[in-house]
Amino acid sequence: MVIVDTSVWIEYLRGNNHAETAWLERELQQQALGLTDLILCEVLQGTRDSAFAQVQADLLKFHVFRNCSTRSSIAAAQNYRILRRNGYTVRATVDCLIATFCLENNHSLLHRDRGFDPFEKVLGLQVVHP
Repeated sequence: MVIVDTSVWIEYLRGNNHAETAWLERELQQQALGLTDLILCEVLQGTRDSAFAQVQADLLKFHVFRNCSTRSSIAAAQNYRILRRNGYTVRATVDCLIATFCLENNHSLLHRDRGFDPFEKVLGLQVVHP
């Protein structure tokens, strides 16, 4: 399954055309796509009041995974520490949790956030490169 990150959903909902949003548009009916509860929260936080209910309904059509268990929180902290030892500082805890979720569950990630690059480079995160 491909997990679609907040960075892509926001651009897609704004109608911005990038390689990632074009891929999403093309694959909406073709691929198994999902998001995590953290991604859902991030997207909805940035949604205008007038669009909130519609965006919520649209996103809930996809599989929404629970992101944060005790086990995955510990794994995310371990991944953060591995990246730090390799010279990378993860700036967003949410990105660390999302990347770890994908790594643990063998999901690919579609994103427009270079914060995920060390996870791909060092830890083998599977990333969709449109």
